[in-house]
Amino acid sequence: MEEFIKKIKREFKTRFQSDFVVIKAPGRVNLIGEHTDYNDGFVLPAAIDKAIWLVMNLNDTGRIRLFSVDMNEEYSVELSPNLEKSGMGWPDYILGVVDQLRKHGMNSVGFDCVFGGNVPIGAGLSSSAALEGGVLYGLAELNGWEISLMEMAQIAQKAENEFVGVQCGIMDQFASLNGKEAHALKLDCRTLEFEKVPFRDPKLKIVLCDTGVRRELAGSEYNIRRAQCERGVSIIQKSYPQVRKLRDVTMDMLYENRSEMDEVVFRRCKFVIEENQRVLDSCDDLERDDIQAFGQRMFKSHDGLQHDYEVSCKELDILVDIAKDVDGTIGSRMMGGGFGGCTINLVRTDSVELFADIVKEKYRQQTGKVASVYVTTISEGTHLLKHDVHTPNGL
Repeated sequence: MEEFIKKIKREFKTRFQSDFVVIKAPGRVNLIGEHTDYNDGFVLPAAIDKAIWLVMNLNDTGRIRLFSVDMNEEYSVELSPNLEKSGMGWPDYILGVVDQLRKHGMNSVGFDCVFGGNVPIGAGLSSSAALEGGVLYGLAELNGWEISLMEMAQIAQKAENEFVGVQCGIMDQFASLNGKEAHALKLDCRTLEFEKVPFRDPKLKIVLCDTGVRRELAGSEYNIRRAQCERGVSIIQKSYPQVRKLRDVTMDMLYENRSEMDEVVFRRCKFVIEENQRVLDSCDDLERDDIQAFGQRMFKSHDGLQHDYEVSCKELDILVDIAKDVDGTIGSRMMGGGFGGCTINLVRTDSVELFADIVKEKYRQQTGKVASVYVTTISEGTHLLKHDVHTPNGL
């Protein structure tokens, strides 16, 4: 990526003729813990080595001037009191950050930003969260603001919720900003407390297989699943008023109230309770270096997402079934909201090339579609590239 980073820096110099700082903001994966976040449960994300690089500096023009190398598009807007959506899509994630910073009492002067990277767009690796976190980190660095990484994650989440209009949880922004090399992060979605969990086996790679199916159903079905979980909680609260979310419900409580709820609501609740426990058990597996047990929990997670939570799709199921039969696969499951996107696979390093070849060929045979395969490792979260700091030009 060295040549690509040089290209971004050259683009910045050509356009703005000023010094700059360079920020690296990674994408993320979620190893296990799907649909647990809005139930106040646990998730196990990690930052990855696919990233966005942002070259930034303040300016004295009173404007936000942006250029996306990947899209080959520019956008410029006056830094007015009331920012509006760009009508172009990608600038809104940056404008939303500026809007939220203002609401938190932090007003930047104009700034320039050229960015690009290798986080696949639309594959569920949170390129938008990386962009938001990277801009936040850069503006804090350039303006001398002291903002904690957790506060940055909360600001970035609100930018996406309130300005962009996507009702995401905090996991994506949190993982991109807080990632630690060779560690996953066990995040408590209720308290936002987190622990580093070792994930450092050099004989393993994280391999992502993209179905090529985009998630048209995800938004509406997400809202339905959330309502079903809330329905289950409201029934259980009649017997256990201390229960706030499914996080608080045991399997005994659920079965005790099974006759009061329809079978679909029961299965939705059952999955979330089991998945939440899988996250906790998976962390124990990693602490013991029992990667085989961890992989089996990934398979069980997919089975629950497919049959109980019903957010998988034919293409995701095919990819998991293919992966199961490849020698060297430790675990596989769908990742993200569902109805398309990627599977996440743990594969032995010496089997990765064979794995990719088999997956691509068999997926094409069974679906007629092309599966993109991305090999990645766990990396550090958003940070300043120390050797690329240039003194801002007097601003």
